[in-house]
Amino acid sequence: MLVDGGLGFNPDPAQIAKAAKAIEDSGYDGVWSPETGHDPFFPLAIAAEHTSKMMLGTGIAVAFARSPMNLASVANDLQLLSKGRFMLGLGSQIKAHIEKRFSMPWSNPAPRMREFIVAMRTIWDSWHNGTKLDFRGDFYTHTLMTPFFSAGPSPYGPPKVLLAAVGELMTRVAGEVADGLLVHGFTTERYLKEVTMPAVEAGLKLAGKSRGDFTVCYPAFVATGENEGEMTAAIQMVKSQIAFYGSTPAYRGVLELHGWGDLQGELNTLSKKGEWVTMGELITDDILNTFAIVCQPDQVAQELLARFGSNVDRISFYAPYNVDSEIWNQTVNKLRSAK
Repeated sequence: MLVDGGLGFNPDPAQIAKAAKAIEDSGYDGVWSPETGHDPFFPLAIAAEHTSKMMLGTGIAVAFARSPMNLASVANDLQLLSKGRFMLGLGSQIKAHIEKRFSMPWSNPAPRMREFIVAMRTIWDSWHNGTKLDFRGDFYTHTLMTPFFSAGPSPYGPPKVLLAAVGELMTRVAGEVADGLLVHGFTTERYLKEVTMPAVEAGLKLAGKSRGDFTVCYPAFVATGENEGEMTAAIQMVKSQIAFYGSTPAYRGVLELHGWGDLQGELNTLSKKGEWVTMGELITDDILNTFAIVCQPDQVAQELLARFGSNVDRISFYAPYNVDSEIWNQTVNKLRSAK
């Protein structure tokens, strides 16, 4: 199992170089850059200059806030800068953010995403292989590419494309047209086995691909600490994060699989009132232990392997709290030695 680190939800641009090098030196196989308070691509351009081995990925970049041509260009540049180490992690986001935050159109997310990725691959093909650009779809049209605007061939080829998904339709799209799946942190072991992986397999079959052609990445919720106070704080933060995601209607299916569907409505109502503390209190210990690894630091690696070792290829730690980095370094070493 490969192990990835992260640059944080709001990384300080001035500290990116130092942070990226430290992550690589600690033995991580890759690092992810999110699209939260900062652009997801700029940190990786800096990281590419200060690292040499680990993979660099966006986790995630919002596809529908951009066009296939825009992302094809940025991703191609990062693939060149990193000398073939870039992973383009894409996500759809939800309707409200696309329309109200990005002022972009929203419609049929799964078919639209499928077309987006195919269009982007068509653009890369025109650059790398000199084929005529002629993509005509229901959502995107790309038919003009003159030599002046072509990036030309790359010695590293196009980057891998990984798609974030929770629902079955988007997950099937990932299996069909992407190189991998970015499993959402709000995913349980049971949901992964009973819903996610069968949808992936259906997409792979449709495209004539095998599981060996596909990478499954998962940011696992982990609550750990070296003493009672740290454990209590970690559990509280993880419960709050689970509640935050649980309030999203698009993720209701995960809760319904476990018989907790009604909780989604309660959390959604409270979120609209801004009652974030109360939301976290609705996450019982049973729910917590279903969504998260809750254990002492020296047990984290074995618990992750037991739950996800048979389905996940790359794993990272979703821990929204402060903890000694040495805990994660020791866990990385244990997970990598188990490969």
